[in-house]
Amino acid sequence: MKTYYRLILEATAIIGSVLFSFYIEDLRKKSDNLILKNALIGDLIETIDDDLEQLKNIQDILFKSEQSILDLLNDIDKNHTQINDIEAIEKILSIEVGFSFFQKDGIFNELISTGSVELIQNKELKNNLLEIFNHLKERNIATSKEIDNFNIIFRGDINSNFRIRFTYNSFDGKFYGSRKLINSKFNKNYYLGNSFYGAISQAQQYVNMYSRLLRDLEDSYKTALSLSKEERDNFEG
Repeated sequence: MKTYYRLILEATAIIGSVLFSFYIEDLRKKSDNLILKNALIGDLIETIDDDLEQLKNIQDILFKSEQSILDLLNDIDKNHTQINDIEAIEKILSIEVGFSFFQKDGIFNELISTGSVELIQNKELKNNLLEIFNHLKERNIATSKEIDNFNIIFRGDINSNFRIRFTYNSFDGKFYGSRKLINSKFNKNYYLGNSFYGAISQAQQYVNMYSRLLRDLEDSYKTALSLSKEERDNFEG
């Protein structure tokens, strides 16, 4: 009988030891997962800062483009009496509607692939990130494609009707380099015609449309930045 009880105690001790080791290992894994999650949150904060800077730069370009469009429309309405030919060409070249916002989504994808997004304590942050990198991302892609298709035709018409020649410095500028006008032949009939007027009016519409999307993205990014810092600080505290 004593041997029987001894065996029961030994078996219980062994099982208890195994279960305890599993428990300790589970705690270790949870701790490692939390450390990974918060390291990724720190990386996410850096990429959000980068994306906000990119958003600001593109919004500045769109703002300047709209100013040029308004100057051109006003000049056309006044039968090309407000600015000279060269100024008109310079303003036409400054219309940039083909710049797209490219999100840095690598860290978010890593949060998803490692399961770390499920460890985010702040539900608002989790929902905010899903909104940025799913719904708003799809809106950005769809809108950018539509604008890019317009921009290809728009640029082709401008270059062919005004016979524009310029030099290109690929190392200047924030995105794709910069142009410098060398020569052009001003086509007043095309400039004052309905086709060109409609084209730059459409460009203005795309500027406004994309500016609105970028403002929505900027607001969501700023919220994500604030909530990410709270998530990081709560873990460190």
